[in-house]
Amino acid sequence: MTKLIAFNKPYQVLCQFTDKNDRENLADYISIPNVYVAGRLDRDSEGLLLLTDDGQLQHRITKPRSKCWKSYWVQVEGDPDAASLNLLRNGVTLKDGISMPVRINKTTEPDCLWSRDPPIRYRARIPTCWLHISMHEGRNRQIRRMTAAVGFPTLRLIRHTIGNIHLDLLLPGEWRYVDPDILF
Repeated sequence: MTKLIAFNKPYQVLCQFTDKNDRENLADYISIPNVYVAGRLDRDSEGLLLLTDDGQLQHRITKPRSKCWKSYWVQVEGDPDAASLNLLRNGVTLKDGISMPVRINKTTEPDCLWSRDPPIRYRARIPTCWLHISMHEGRNRQIRRMTAAVGFPTLRLIRHTIGNIHLDLLLPGEWRYVDPDILF
């Protein structure tokens, strides 16, 4: 039977089970043998991470052509206007090519959000804005590079959904088994 684990990755935790520099990583939270990450979150990002023991499922989750949508809450510096949001919607030119279009809209800070340690730096003269972004591509630090490219650097990034799997009530560092049949 295929194992699929939903994990709420805390801020500053690496998406790997070992680290030569002894930084916090998945082994500090998950002790299930033979499961591997299906997609990554950078160390500065938080939220939903899936792990599985099935290589084909791992491939389906991570490859853009399978169109497995991933959704994020993104706090950016500044307040993007409609033109900036349209640029992001239609794809932004990055160093490694044009990004695929994304679904994006402004939102309010999520009610279920946990505090982060250390917190985001507050600057009274610079407003922040929350965005809801959904995409099925997943390049390295892609959302951060996209928002920076249109002048609104990402301050906090939290993935809350992959396919049909949601964080629900998982707190940072918690995990649960999920049914792989509900993913797509």
